[in-house]
Amino acid sequence: MGQEIASDDTFDEEGFLERLRDETRLVMGWFKAGAFERADPPLIGAEVEGWLLDGDLMPSPSNLAFLSTADRTGLDAELSQYNFELNLDPVSLAGDGLKRLEDSMAELWNHSCAAATAMGLHAAVVGMPPTLREGMLDLDAMTPSNRYRALNDRVMHLRGGAPLSYDIKGREHLELVENHLMMEAACTSLQTHLMIDPDRQARQFNAALIASAPVLAVSANSPYLYGRRLWEETRIPAFEQAIRILSFKDKAGRKVGRVDFGTGYVRSSLMELFLENLDGHAPLLPVIEDAPRERLRHFKLQNGTLWRWNRPIVDTNADGVPHLRIENRITPAGPTVVDMTANAAFFIGLVLHLDGQETPPESQLPFETARANFYAAARKGFGARVTWLDGEAGDIQALIAGRLADQAEAALLKADVDPRTAKRLIDIIRQRARIGQNGSAWQRAWVNCNGRDFQGLMEAYLGFQTKGAPVHTWTV
Repeated sequence: MGQEIASDDTFDEEGFLERLRDETRLVMGWFKAGAFERADPPLIGAEVEGWLLDGDLMPSPSNLAFLSTADRTGLDAELSQYNFELNLDPVSLAGDGLKRLEDSMAELWNHSCAAATAMGLHAAVVGMPPTLREGMLDLDAMTPSNRYRALNDRVMHLRGGAPLSYDIKGREHLELVENHLMMEAACTSLQTHLMIDPDRQARQFNAALIASAPVLAVSANSPYLYGRRLWEETRIPAFEQAIRILSFKDKAGRKVGRVDFGTGYVRSSLMELFLENLDGHAPLLPVIEDAPRERLRHFKLQNGTLWRWNRPIVDTNADGVPHLRIENRITPAGPTVVDMTANAAFFIGLVLHLDGQETPPESQLPFETARANFYAAARKGFGARVTWLDGEAGDIQALIAGRLADQAEAALLKADVDPRTAKRLIDIIRQRARIGQNGSAWQRAWVNCNGRDFQGLMEAYLGFQTKGAPVHTWTV
């Protein structure tokens, strides 16, 4: 849900910036002093955003009643009343870490499904439910929250009152104008957290940028929005256009928004990105909080209202020791718990593989190429053509099946991940790529065989999701 704000808070941009500068100086001191925790093996974690559907498999605005029924730590509200979030405790990557992440996700998800069933509802993990209809995501559907109301008001204020225009061209075309940011709620995701080595922070963050295209291609699960077939991962353009506030121009002359792939590779440290947060973007929620500077409340609030697809994070443990991590936001929710765990494993493994190369991959692949690869994967999924480190252009599906899955598995083994777990999870990625069936491909195939019966599609999707088998085994 993000950092809530009190009901009597008032905006104070000058005061907020003063505190943001002070906390940024504190963080800069941590970078200079090398104060960040070195976890070997690294810790990993995840968040998953879910949907509530009614008996007709239409989105149901019931999250507060659902959370009361579920009554469980680890479940929280999201922007719209149709959504909720699962927050998983961090675990060590080595040994059975990925299995423990999967088991905790499954246990919390099963608890959520039981709570939804008790209310006559269905819980679903899907990037964008095909039954979502135009007009459902309005301000009446917003979860009651001071943060969310203020977020919407500030987005419109920083746009000078100009409405948000959506223009997404895929197989079909969506054009839409709205005076609120509720489209953001359509874009539900799996967010994988990876603690990074402070001595290798630039290499590992850049590796995450490079890995984003194949990870997105193999995990795509959002081909339909408001009944139109758009991108293979329509969350990407929809989210970018839902909070379209352009701040400054990057080296390529593009205006940079609050939801973005990035402006370039990190040169030496993640501090470069936090200085960009300070200097490049106006505060979206300039709320003054009475808290010790070490809690970084203003620093985190600024960073939390910048939605880079790979978000850098500074946080502290219970003893106040700071650490660095990457929050990978590119993967959609679903189709199943095991699919999401496999997506997390592939991302982590591929980052570790790229980081472990003797020649830095970012010296072999220009940032603009990595960026182009990412948006090609979002548009075309397995059908994307990308340029990889050897400079050769080719099909991303063949690249994943032929090389990247093996490299990710080998990197997980090198990180002391249990061999059976690494093989089982990466085999899911391997099989998806070999047969060309991820969540988006399955949804499109179902519609091709059965027509545009989106409730029927959602019913079939939920049936397979309940069984829990990975999506590459689903039939139409």
